[in-house]
Amino acid sequence: MTGTGDYSGQRLARLEALAARLAEHGLAARLLGADDPVLSVWHPGTGRQTIVFASPAREGWMFLWAPGGQESADDPGRAAELISRTLSPPP
Repeated sequence: MTGTGDYSGQRLARLEALAARLAEHGLAARLLGADDPVLSVWHPGTGRQTIVFASPAREGWMFLWAPGGQESADDPGRAAELISRTLSPPP
């Protein structure tokens, strides 16, 4: 059985990997929380922001963010791209 600490460490590693990729898209991020970390993400130009969760799922880990965004945590680059689209100015 996996303990809470194991999940926290796995969650943190995935959120850190995502945070490292967000700057490539002009986004800023900050980790919040200790035992159950989340990632606060914002677009400095638009002021739009969201909170990203990393959650275990049947097919591995998923990143989840509002409104309705989700992507496999195995691909933080793709997740960063999708989050950027969510927070960027409308076309």
